[in-house]
Amino acid sequence: MDLRLKLDDKIKNLPDKPGVYIMFDKDGHVLYVGKAKVLKNRVKQYFYLTANKTEKVSALMSHVDDFRYIITSSETDALSLENNLIKKYNPPYNILLKDDKQYPYLRLFVKDDFPRLEITRKVKKDDTRYFGPIMGNSKDYLNFIREIFPVVSCKHDFHKLPKNFRPCLNYHIGRCKAPCVGFISKEDYAKTVKRLIEFLNGDDAHVAEMLKKQMLEASEAMEYEKALLAKNRLDLLMKLREKRIVNLTRMMDADVFNLAASGKSTVATVMSVRKGKILYAENFPVIDASLTEPQAMASFLSRYYADLRPEASEILVGVVPEGKEALEEFLSQSAGKKVVITSPKKGVKKQLVDMAFDNACDYLQKNRLNEDKHYLSTMGAAEQLAQLLDLDVFPRRMECYDISNIQGVDKVASMVVFVNGEKQNKLYRRFRIKTVEGANDFASMAEVIGRRLDKIGDQQFGETPDLIVIDGGPGQLGYAKRQIDERGLNINVISLAKREEEVYTVKNNVPIELPRQSYALKLLVNIRDEAHRFAITYFRNLHLHNALKSELEKIEGIGEKRQKQLFKAFKTIENIQKASVEELVEQGGLPLKTAKNVFDYFHA
Repeated sequence: MDLRLKLDDKIKNLPDKPGVYIMFDKDGHVLYVGKAKVLKNRVKQYFYLTANKTEKVSALMSHVDDFRYIITSSETDALSLENNLIKKYNPPYNILLKDDKQYPYLRLFVKDDFPRLEITRKVKKDDTRYFGPIMGNSKDYLNFIREIFPVVSCKHDFHKLPKNFRPCLNYHIGRCKAPCVGFISKEDYAKTVKRLIEFLNGDDAHVAEMLKKQMLEASEAMEYEKALLAKNRLDLLMKLREKRIVNLTRMMDADVFNLAASGKSTVATVMSVRKGKILYAENFPVIDASLTEPQAMASFLSRYYADLRPEASEILVGVVPEGKEALEEFLSQSAGKKVVITSPKKGVKKQLVDMAFDNACDYLQKNRLNEDKHYLSTMGAAEQLAQLLDLDVFPRRMECYDISNIQGVDKVASMVVFVNGEKQNKLYRRFRIKTVEGANDFASMAEVIGRRLDKIGDQQFGETPDLIVIDGGPGQLGYAKRQIDERGLNINVISLAKREEEVYTVKNNVPIELPRQSYALKLLVNIRDEAHRFAITYFRNLHLHNALKSELEKIEGIGEKRQKQLFKAFKTIENIQKASVEELVEQGGLPLKTAKNVFDYFHA
């Protein structure tokens, strides 16, 4: 059946119910996930709407080969399911926000008897409270807070401490009240935590007054070091105030959102207002194939709060999100309190929304050129590569392999992965060659490709690659191609020779010379160099490890059994080298005489 007729038939049978729809390309990759109050109306717009289509929507639909949908009981449930599916598939045309935001946060363990404070870059939905993001040096900020509010920083379980336990250095320098040994009651500690939360929410007047009082009292008592310390803390507080953009007359708490779009690019600006002060403002470049700005705003809000519990009860927006009531219910459930979304038309709140819009427009204008360059060197380069090499599928997932060894010793290989033209470090893998004798790069490449292809669908290795790139010439390419054919797979494979940067394909023996300044060639060289770097790094580490490991065999009293014993205790040869005699005995389980032999060997 013709694709158009197949899709027309599916669209006609879409239900008039809320749910989630999922767009796929011809290889079954998820391109976009969306939610709708009425599935039939929303999905029809993507396929039949021709006027006012943005470049992002047009680009999405040029790759869509099929779709499916999931009916939900309500629009709120659709929002929740949409978020879960976006997390699972990371579709290229959805709004994607990294879990670890650009700036660090403070995390307060409010459910503990004596709440602990720490810095984190990962924000989760849990029983703790998060404050931030922190602008500037997060460690300095945390130290400043601990000097004013001496709260716990250690991870000890106070109920399991030995009877002779003593307070740590933080107690002696005034950064902790030592609840671990009962030097402060739970009630008094709670008062400190309450003042800390007020401060982190923007109420710093109490701290300023306290520091001024400390400075004056210390000065009158001629304790000039204490006076200087209080003054320095007060100066730091004033600098923190300066970083807050503006003081508002109303003591309000709100999160502020607005969008600016150019058709091709969209920017969302977020501002956090606490106690009438803007504590934080950040711009987020957005790649999202929403049809309208209200839909884009709804998608951004649900993604922004996917892992971040709303702190403020009021959310101010420049564009009313689609499905506002369902989104309010979704956010209220997450926050554990009522959250209201409003689009102000006048007054201070309207000024905040306008300020967010001005920031978004400014960012959009200044970063358009950089975004274009980024696209050309990543997704655009992959598209160009598909055209120049006449590939039958878009190389969304590219994998590159390289072999490294010295005269056949410690043979290793690397696999690096680029998705949509961008490297994905978490997907990199490395191999130790197991079946090849001597320095035979062809056979080594065959082994590695075979082992990788046998892992298709495996949780560790993931999905099938669209394009395999081999570092080498036609010889390595042929060995890799045979492994693909033996398994009955249809995967594009090419090789890139180092000298002239020539590309070999399986279609003919004549190499292809890509234009020297083309983004396609730069992408290939980039992934090849990355594979080479990763392989060399692994080889050097392994070679050094094996060389040092062989040194252990020269030490009196160290046989194969004790080698395993030492590596189990210390993990690496470097840790064994650094270990003291006492550590070699206590952790490594060596007799005292043997431990001295090991220590003397590495420290003679």
